[in-house]
Amino acid sequence: MESFREHFPYKRVLVTGGSGFLGQRVVQQLTTVENVELFIPRRSSYDLVEMADVKRLLADTNPDLIIHLAAVVGGIGANQKNPGRFFYDNLMMGVQLIEQARLHGVAKFVALGTVCSYPKFTPVPFREEDLWNGYPEETNAPYGLAKKMMLVQSQSYRRQYGFNSIFLLPANLYGPADNFNPESSHVIPALIRKCVEARENGDSHLDVWGTGNASREFLFVDDGAEAIVRAAAYYDESEPVNIGTGTEIRISELVNLIAQLTSFKGKIRWETDKPDGQPRRSLDVSRAYEKFGFQAKTSFEDGLRRTIDWYERRINRETANVV
Repeated sequence: MESFREHFPYKRVLVTGGSGFLGQRVVQQLTTVENVELFIPRRSSYDLVEMADVKRLLADTNPDLIIHLAAVVGGIGANQKNPGRFFYDNLMMGVQLIEQARLHGVAKFVALGTVCSYPKFTPVPFREEDLWNGYPEETNAPYGLAKKMMLVQSQSYRRQYGFNSIFLLPANLYGPADNFNPESSHVIPALIRKCVEARENGDSHLDVWGTGNASREFLFVDDGAEAIVRAAAYYDESEPVNIGTGTEIRISELVNLIAQLTSFKGKIRWETDKPDGQPRRSLDVSRAYEKFGFQAKTSFEDGLRRTIDWYERRINRETANVV
């Protein structure tokens, strides 16, 4: 399939969450397309949980494409602490944006869902048809269900109004400039930070949540951004689409690999009283390749090395500034 840069039919593009981890990469992809005018709203100017701000945003920007990436999100611990906020804020942002996009005559809406929406015991690999075959894993359910409501809205609006909205389900994203805050980070940045700090402190061991038996699929953020922009250019159907690599790794193997790449040589101690989250996650990614030619390019170890290198450089700069 040809490059999306040769077939991108939208000129005024609004990217919510465009200054975030994934959003910056999507914006970078779009800046390579000729004649595209980008709008990246800041929360300080437009609170997407508030309907009045959503209406004002669309009136101010008049986009023909919206890529909705803004989300209130975090790892297992953050989900446990904020289930109500994660449900309400994500639900209201999605519902209001899609409704106002329809009323404003926006030509296309790209809704980004989450792998957390899948049922807890979905057979591996996760197929899009399995999305409604059970309840999500409990710690992520409020967030996952709020995001999945955009799929319901997207499909029902297409049927009733002919509104062109698509829904994408990315695997766990990682990469340079990820969120490394220990209170809200996902598993890869959390483990990188733990290993680097333990190495620097000369610690003899490292404590990690869970049993290590759960598995996850990870997608390098640059690959995820390319998938989103390709889907925006080429995909115009109501069925959801998985975005990933189609491979999984056990958390125990992930910890050992990150420890190796960060040169942490201590012992790994598992906090088995802490939750594992969903037992397994691995996606069937055939629909993304079939429908808009997406295939992930970055190997997992290369992506991890690039992420670790970025974090090491950041903390070295911070240390130099303190000194």
